[in-house]
Amino acid sequence: MSNVRRVYVEKKPAFAVQAKELKAEIQSYLGIKTVEDVRVLIRYDVENISESTFEKACSTVFSEPPVDLLYQESFETSEHAAVFGVEYLPGQFDQRADSAVQCVQFLDASEEPVIRTATVYVIEGSVTEEELASIKAFCINPVDSR
Repeated sequence: MSNVRRVYVEKKPAFAVQAKELKAEIQSYLGIKTVEDVRVLIRYDVENISESTFEKACSTVFSEPPVDLLYQESFETSEHAAVFGVEYLPGQFDQRADSAVQCVQFLDASEEPVIRTATVYVIEGSVTEEELASIKAFCINPVDSR
């Protein structure tokens, strides 16, 4: 029961407001016009949870099926996409992970899950290494994240 399961959750295109806003900010604030698309996914690393509770949590805690796409273990990207993740530094409070733990415990009070989260960004387009470094610097707050 201690194996780690990874879940990625992405808003469906019609509801992907954060991704659309980030693309606009990259193009306007950073001046990087070659970005064609931006995807934002939330990654949950879940362990210490039963299979039945995990299955329930996938459609009630981690995602909202009408507006989210849920991927287990991996997700597809184009060959030329730049992908990077941002997580809180050790010791920083992760509100999303804490809320997920509490919600899983509502599903089954006997569970003692361990959940960590991160935000995964997928940048599509012909972006140079320097431009990607600028995008990462824009997305990562070094005070609380890595």
